[in-house]
Amino acid sequence: MVYRQPTLAPKAPIAPAGGAIGYVWDMEPLRWDRKPKLRKPTMVCAFAGWNDAAGSATAALEFVSSRLGAKQFAVIDPEEFYDFQMMRPTVRLTEGSTREIEWPEFVLAETTTVDGGKDLVLLSGAEPNLRWRSFCTTITDAANQLGVELVVTLGALLADVPHTRPVRVTGIAGTPDLVERLGFSQTRYEGPTGIVGVLHHACTIAGLPSASLWAPVPHYVSAVPSPKASLALLQTLEDLLEIEVDVSELESASEEYERRLDEAVASEPEEAEASFEDLPSGDSIARDFERFLRQQGNPGSSE
Repeated sequence: MVYRQPTLAPKAPIAPAGGAIGYVWDMEPLRWDRKPKLRKPTMVCAFAGWNDAAGSATAALEFVSSRLGAKQFAVIDPEEFYDFQMMRPTVRLTEGSTREIEWPEFVLAETTTVDGGKDLVLLSGAEPNLRWRSFCTTITDAANQLGVELVVTLGALLADVPHTRPVRVTGIAGTPDLVERLGFSQTRYEGPTGIVGVLHHACTIAGLPSASLWAPVPHYVSAVPSPKASLALLQTLEDLLEIEVDVSELESASEEYERRLDEAVASEPEEAEASFEDLPSGDSIARDFERFLRQQGNPGSSE
């Protein structure tokens, strides 16, 4: 996505000591392409990075976006929230010679569920490096402007779990009703948190109901995309929101993921148990899964 330089507008005049009139310039981080009219919207968020083991949460959000045909309507400007030495922009060539800078962005898109009964706002991007409280306030302000009734964050963590067992999604919810509906027990976790945890707290302060869903990923295959964890997150999201998303292709990808891991264990059980070096280095499974995700946006693709 090509970043567009935002327009600066004078916020308020100031009078320096010399008597000349100056201005404090104001740049809102949230830039609207349009403001959609939504029905009972739920905001679903996923952030690449610390909260996204094996890319499972962002892959789940990308699947929903492509499957339901989500359309972008706003972005959050990256200037205030990224350290560009850590999250570097990229240079692209267009028409063979023109160079364009593509900046990392947080994208907001909207879509309607299959039954047409409610709308979704999808927020994606990499975990910000800076000003987390301001970032979360920007999100909660946007949610309130859009009439969002619930904020759901998706996350994935590395855990001591085998790839052969069903993925048990855990998490926290902001209200007793959500806790009961999701079947979550009271969390006892204390320790470092990511932007997902901070956003959940910001929603509580802003009076927005919220839930945070987490899928465990086997620590010994952390470099391999996990369609199985993505599928578990989506199925829990379906139950929570009482919506339907066709996940049949993701189910097939999950079966293939598990089959190939089984083969790696069977061929070299000791080495596989230690490091899983015989897995397709994240390569073959990653390519297959990424190809599958691309095809969601272009069903006719042979890639």
